[in-house]
Amino acid sequence: MPEPKTISNTSPQTNLSQKELSPGAWAQLLLLGCIWGASFFSIRIAINEIPVLTSVLHRTFWAMLILWCVVFVSRLPVPLCPRIWFYFLIMGLMNNSIPFCLMAWAQLHVETGLTSILNASTAIFSIIAAALFFADERLTLHKTIGVSLGFVGVVAVIGFDSLHALNTESLAQFAIIAGTISYALASVWARLKLTGLAPQVAAAGMLTMASLSMLPIALYVDGPIRFDLKWVTWFAIGYYSVIATAGAYLLYYRVLAKAGSGNLMLVTLIIPPIAILLGRVFLDERLQSTAFLGFALLSIGLLVLDGQVIRKLRSR
Repeated sequence: MPEPKTISNTSPQTNLSQKELSPGAWAQLLLLGCIWGASFFSIRIAINEIPVLTSVLHRTFWAMLILWCVVFVSRLPVPLCPRIWFYFLIMGLMNNSIPFCLMAWAQLHVETGLTSILNASTAIFSIIAAALFFADERLTLHKTIGVSLGFVGVVAVIGFDSLHALNTESLAQFAIIAGTISYALASVWARLKLTGLAPQVAAAGMLTMASLSMLPIALYVDGPIRFDLKWVTWFAIGYYSVIATAGAYLLYYRVLAKAGSGNLMLVTLIIPPIAILLGRVFLDERLQSTAFLGFALLSIGLLVLDGQVIRKLRSR
């Protein structure tokens, strides 16, 4: 997902704050990108044996347990207001259940690397969503240029033929895009409703409600949850739930504090190469040249959105 991997999937702030990146911040940014990049590979391994909905339930449930342990050890206050828990439910659906299910299903039909490339468009849709809902997030010239380049990149990745040929592969690609839009709307919801909460509590709360929403659906559609799985499947589940979800959320907020939300978008450029490499080496995946062209355009768009490119050109 992973996830995510964006301006801010769970942080209440979506504005592109900028800070100078220290060597330590760069190291943590690279680590976060590698963790999330490998999550696409681990999800693909898991869904070889377990159904999609069950795989998502594993992801939210085990990550939830880890984060609640962090909350209790840190002695962070837990909200008791029913309204806050309703907000957690909406957040859990938009930021976890819906995009996790859409992208895991899509990985049954498209390459791991392609999923990670399309997932990078989350930042593009987050900019648009923020501009639609918040007066202080209007589309400036450089944001408009960045978003436009990003859209061209997405179209190049999907391919013009897929835009009018509704086969399983094209539907899977559209499902990934729908997941990124859900992430973008989640960032808006977080800023509107979850400000003032400790990020660890917000993450634990939304994963709790995501798990509660996924449990009956997974049991009804997939049947009883099996635990007699291959060791490689358990390893994959452990990785994408404990490390790439719970651990990555905690690392995400550390990087956000050190790097700022603008620089944090750069993690989106690290994720696809990792996913593409793992897919090529272990799954023998081969992406078309249009996918790399689209990723290049997306990357340029994200760099423009980050603002550093514009500032450097102006300083010359």
